[in-house]
Amino acid sequence: MSNDEIDITRVERSKESARTAYDRLSRWYDLLAGSSEKKFADIGLQKLGVKAGEKILEIGFGTGGSLVFLVQLAGTTGKVYGVDLSPGMFRVAQSKLKKNGMLSRVELQCADAVHLPYPENSFDAVFMSFVLELFDTPELPLVLRECKRVLRDDGRICVVSLSKQKKLSVRLYEWFHMRFPAYVDCRPIFVRETLEQAGFQIMDSIQMVMWGLPVNIIVAQKSKVP
Repeated sequence: MSNDEIDITRVERSKESARTAYDRLSRWYDLLAGSSEKKFADIGLQKLGVKAGEKILEIGFGTGGSLVFLVQLAGTTGKVYGVDLSPGMFRVAQSKLKKNGMLSRVELQCADAVHLPYPENSFDAVFMSFVLELFDTPELPLVLRECKRVLRDDGRICVVSLSKQKKLSVRLYEWFHMRFPAYVDCRPIFVRETLEQAGFQIMDSIQMVMWGLPVNIIVAQKSKVP
């Protein structure tokens, strides 16, 4: 285990508990957090540079806001796929896609990103927004290994995530995360370092701030080296 991994707070709640919590939140998530997260997700999608005809995977699609954007970017010749742990989120996202007339251009599944249900070299790009930091520390390299597996050669990944830094706001947030994990479920991670350790090559990186917390938006490329 690296020093970075030691410094990251752990995710204590189980996958079953997380699934239940997001099922309950699914109908209200856009009102509670969707608007604050959307700005950062949209910037990540723009930086990912999705082109018409590409196959794109979103991990942790939530209520489906970014799926709508991805379908528009991929065009009628592309295809968008998505996985999410929560059946409640699945239903809300599916309803949103149907309302926008996009249901036939998206394939959604309830699944855990630690074991993605796709063959190797399936996608041109992978997108995650405020999702990677939900996985427990030992699972971070497993999720990124799966992302590399399903990406084509030179495939791209965009990760939008809370960033672990030596700031008072981060320490306070982590304090609440450790004591109230059911309500403060995300925790900051070393985004760039985690991607590089997984064998991705950083192409673009910017830092922003949300509620006083640093947010990294990073686009990286699958390395040709195994």
